[in-house]
Amino acid sequence: MIRLPRRHVALLFALLLALSPWARTGAPALPAVSAGAELATPTEDRDLRAVHARLSQRARGLSGAEVSAVAEVIVAASRRHELPPELVLAVIEVESAYDPYAVSHVGAMGLMQLLPSTAAEMAQRLDMPWQGSAMLFDPVANVRLGVAYLDQLVERYASVRVALAAYNWGPGRIDQRLREGDSLPVLYSGRVLDTYSVRRAARS
Repeated sequence: MIRLPRRHVALLFALLLALSPWARTGAPALPAVSAGAELATPTEDRDLRAVHARLSQRARGLSGAEVSAVAEVIVAASRRHELPPELVLAVIEVESAYDPYAVSHVGAMGLMQLLPSTAAEMAQRLDMPWQGSAMLFDPVANVRLGVAYLDQLVERYASVRVALAAYNWGPGRIDQRLREGDSLPVLYSGRVLDTYSVRRAARS
């Protein structure tokens, strides 16, 4: 598996979507994001307002204070990991429909639908104290862990579409398909990228 340098990931996002069917229908390309940008900038202010507005509309299980906290962590984590905040929102929308207490039939939990085993591993990588699976119902912690996991998959596969497939199916199953030359599942990644394109279009 080819691993690209970290600084090329954001540019790879833009290139992959520029060559995708969504780009050919006029969907905007993923923007480049500066690594580790934590200070408030005009761009970040726009990002924060847009994310806050979307959460206010859809995340009915969150209080006003929680909406603000989750919006801030989405923007901060997205910039830290060089992922567009609209992509994170798209994953949340497809995974949990903005329900911070969602639980899937396989036990994935919270806004970004993380399995406790995956979340515990990511917490260790981020030096976050792991407090058990109930921690995934904390929307701020869930987003921090989920964005870090998505970023890890993007670096692992050097492909946003493959990373999304692995996020949904699990990297073990995707690795097996890649080894055997089988086609990869596309329904989930297509839904996320379609949702991402809608979110980006709403910003323009």
